[in-house]
Amino acid sequence: MTDLRPAPNPAATPASGPLPALYLGHGAPPLLDDPVWMRELAAWAGDLPKPRAVLIVSAHWQTAPMALGATRTVPLVYDFYGFPQHYYELQYPAPGAPELAAAVKALMPSNEPILDREGRGLDHGAWVPLMAMYPGADIPVLQMSMPDLDPGHLFEVGRRLAPLRDEGVLIIGSGFMTHGLPFIGEYFAGRPGAPQWSRDFDAWAAEALARGDLDTLFAFREKAPGMPWAHPTVEHFAPLFVTLGAAAKPDDAPRTAIEGFFVGLSKRSIEAR
Repeated sequence: MTDLRPAPNPAATPASGPLPALYLGHGAPPLLDDPVWMRELAAWAGDLPKPRAVLIVSAHWQTAPMALGATRTVPLVYDFYGFPQHYYELQYPAPGAPELAAAVKALMPSNEPILDREGRGLDHGAWVPLMAMYPGADIPVLQMSMPDLDPGHLFEVGRRLAPLRDEGVLIIGSGFMTHGLPFIGEYFAGRPGAPQWSRDFDAWAAEALARGDLDTLFAFREKAPGMPWAHPTVEHFAPLFVTLGAAAKPDDAPRTAIEGFFVGLSKRSIEAR
């Protein structure tokens, strides 16, 4: 694994203002051996005040009612297969975030219960990017499930979570801007570039985000070029709506922090203020 630790940065305080909300492509564990992607994620984290805690929503955990993961010891979930053994031995001993869990519950309406899943650790959609961005594992982390894949509901969840940004909490939606894994075998084999459907969807999403066109983004299943190949299932795009909901002005254009392609899939990652 490439170790590209960012320089120490100051801790988030009320004076530094609210932290942004992020949407990032989390890749698979081999991301940790990709020096370019590691450098991009490390530099991004290094440009931000150090969070007091991280609240992360991953494409790999959907359950209804919504649930919160471990808040004491935070184990890892090795939810992938076919990779070299050393990826199954990686550790990320981040502290739990029980106070953050209580704050999340307090922000949700009483008619939408939140379950405690103390035995549920961080899946690779959470720990892979966090290992790249905050390799010291010294920031409390809480993973929250997506209750469904409805853009409007996920946006509302993000809107309710937005006040946490004022408290130094970094809200992260972790997915992948395109995720047509069944259709990229040739790119795994080393073909450069990306398939047309991946490029088309990425360009469409970038333009819609630049316009702050939430209605178009909400209707991505019908309006986006490259569908359904870009997202045969939509769980990797869905965390974007939590991120946008958590932004102070969700119809303002977010900043693109990372772009490009990895084995044919779009790495586009954004920072919403």
